Amino acid sequence: MVETRDETARQPVEVDRLRLYAYLSAREWRTYVAIMRLFTSTLLADLGANEVAAALAEAERAGEVEPGESAIDTVVDRLRQLAGWGNLLPGRREPAATIADFTRSRVRYQVAKLAVRVQREVDDLLAVPEGAREVNRELLPAIDRGLRDILASVGDASVAEQTRGADSTAARRAREQLSEQVTTIFLQHAEFTGAVRDFYAYLGSVIARYDLAPTELAGFKNMLLKYVDLIVDDVLRHAAPIAASLTELGRVRGELLRLLGPAEAPGMSVERPPGRAEEDWIGLADWFIGRPGRPSEVAALRDATSRAITALLANVKRVTSAGVVDPGRRRDLLKLAGWFAGAEPGRAHALYAAAFGLYPARHLSIPAGDERLRADTPWRDGAKATVGVNVRSRSAQAARGRPARIVDDPLGERALVAEAVAREQQRAAAVAELAAAAPALDRADLSAEALDVLCELLGQATDARDRPDEAATASDPVHGLGLTLRPSPGNTARVGSRLGTLVLEDAELVLDTGKAGARP
Repeated sequence: MVETRDETARQPVEVDRLRLYAYLSAREWRTYVAIMRLFTSTLLADLGANEVAAALAEAERAGEVEPGESAIDTVVDRLRQLAGWGNLLPGRREPAATIADFTRSRVRYQVAKLAVRVQREVDDLLAVPEGAREVNRELLPAIDRGLRDILASVGDASVAEQTRGADSTAARRAREQLSEQVTTIFLQHAEFTGAVRDFYAYLGSVIARYDLAPTELAGFKNMLLKYVDLIVDDVLRHAAPIAASLTELGRVRGELLRLLGPAEAPGMSVERPPGRAEEDWIGLADWFIGRPGRPSEVAALRDATSRAITALLANVKRVTSAGVVDPGRRRDLLKLAGWFAGAEPGRAHALYAAAFGLYPARHLSIPAGDERLRADTPWRDGAKATVGVNVRSRSAQAARGRPARIVDDPLGERALVAEAVAREQQRAAAVAELAAAAPALDRADLSAEALDVLCELLGQATDARDRPDEAATASDPVHGLGLTLRPSPGNTARVGSRLGTLVLEDAELVLDTGKAGARP
């Protein structure tokens, strides 16, 4: 991928801005948050280490920060770290009467503009409740009325400029009224869209959960079918007149932006209120009016509601239908938890093994890079191996009623017979390969099929013995292949294959070929 010059130049700016969030993941984040709240609580804050230390001392007594964080040397380090991240800006030094006081004086700090916004977002996030956010439905009719008022104000301001002059009192008042209306419209739209997105994000996080109790699901059902329906109805009812007003404003957009005027301080980088740039109005129109290849947010809201209702109906059907498999296994897990709560320790261990299948380990597959693992090593002392486990049950419930009639399928029978013959031939070839490699297993190059047969016999032999220090045998009576596993301290048995080398520490492995490869 080739990066353009603009992308390369933009990356340092993005990295510097993202570094403003670094104090939130630091170990002393409580101290950093308390310092940033102190700087952002007043306008034009100019604080030194002594003022910050006094404030942190009160936070220590209240238990909001760790003990010792109010020490002056620690505070100096924290302020320097925040300045290194870009949250604080070092300014003038503290006043000193003598040279000795000047050497001991410290730098005073001011808060950066973007750091104020970051801390404000952090405080807002920490104050957000866990439940759904209510959507202010009254904002949509207010936006509709505001757009019509803007259309009228554009005409009044233009007329006032033409008749009385651009610097007249009537023209200035008309422009001020227009500016107020534009700012209000964009603030109302930002509040409404933010509330809608938060509400649907919360709805999506709970509507598809499989661990909801019937009472919880009933509450979400009422919320979705009533509250969401009202939101969608309001959006669809007001979207048409709002789209019409935005279309008319699109024809006079140039005059509107001219009346709103340029930035107050030319030559400076000024963040203007919303609605003063053409991109702001295009974004507002895209929310209500779709374009080819880009549907409007109103259409997206309708689709999201449809998906939410579908997910809700599926959950309601799962809860109310008898005999349907529960994908989340809620009922089974609650019942199992009740058994554990009333079981004695010995009974609980047996119940755990029966429920989850965690029996004594059999190391038939050695993790890569750990060939010293013994076959009798307890699972708690062995190396961890990645095992994919499907924790959800998957099954199909047969249709109720009379059993289906068995249909004679000669072609299907022939295919099954041919498949069984092929499997038998493959196993016979694997056994024959094992019999040929039996004299020198360490130098063998077994195929995957032959290695599977060997591991199968090795597992049978390991499960058959009662103690690790006794010999065990296993056999394939159909093909006449036997295996004997004997404990042999100091000996290492190796089996070579195309998939790697199987190593058995302190063991001796013997294959009894007998009549391997021939059917009895």
